[in-house]
Amino acid sequence: METPALSTPLDGVTFTVLDVETTGLNPHFGDRVCEIALLQCQGGAELGRFHSLVNPGRSISPGAFAVNGIRDEDVIDAPLFADIAPPVLEMLNETVLVAHNAPFDLGFLAAEFEICRVPFASSLVVDTLSLARRCYSFASNSLQHVARSLGIEARDQHRAMGDVLTTKQVLDYFLADLLDRGVSTLGDLTDLQGGMIRPPQREVVVLPPQIEEALRCEGELELRYVSASNQETLRVVSPLRVTAYGGQLYLVAMCHLRSEQRTFRLDRIVEMRSDS
Repeated sequence: METPALSTPLDGVTFTVLDVETTGLNPHFGDRVCEIALLQCQGGAELGRFHSLVNPGRSISPGAFAVNGIRDEDVIDAPLFADIAPPVLEMLNETVLVAHNAPFDLGFLAAEFEICRVPFASSLVVDTLSLARRCYSFASNSLQHVARSLGIEARDQHRAMGDVLTTKQVLDYFLADLLDRGVSTLGDLTDLQGGMIRPPQREVVVLPPQIEEALRCEGELELRYVSASNQETLRVVSPLRVTAYGGQLYLVAMCHLRSEQRTFRLDRIVEMRSDS
């Protein structure tokens, strides 16, 4: 897959903004893509877009449904990822991929291509989450909070094309602002985000940004959690670590409601936000 040279001026780079909605949090535990959206743009102008629901071949977890609202019956007649792989590859060719929390989307994308035995070498990637963390001081770096902070209306949140459109607007803002700071080429932008971004290795777990930040800063999170008996509760917790067991990811945290250490299955966390 060809990509632009690092010396290319930013206004001459074709970007492809990507978002995937998934059945859960980790492709290496069997989770799959259930919706994908891509939008090509250059110099702020849209060049084309692609969107599709995807039949993941497995059920959508309660936590994923609570976030994206996609039901098993919504995707039962949708194409398999193998059926849409050609147009997805075409959208990515000779472009720079953009996503918010790019390792997450890139990891699922690479896993889907591997499953359908389609060669995929990731292009250059720009992560708006990395840029938000390294270049700005938002109270939270979630896509919705960054957008609100910049006066951008986040439309159709947690659906693939809605998040793509929001990410594009965030990217447009960042590029204009960073150009004023002397960031003028693709290489400058790549250096600013901390270097190249590749799909995570199998043993690497890409965590939701809120959990990652709470672990790093020893902060608190407010969770909306659905138990195995389908009861929903609000919990304020202090995350301690994330662990894997039986093909699932679990957050181990000090629960302030129970005043004891508890374990929460990540795919049953409906919503989370910083409580700081």
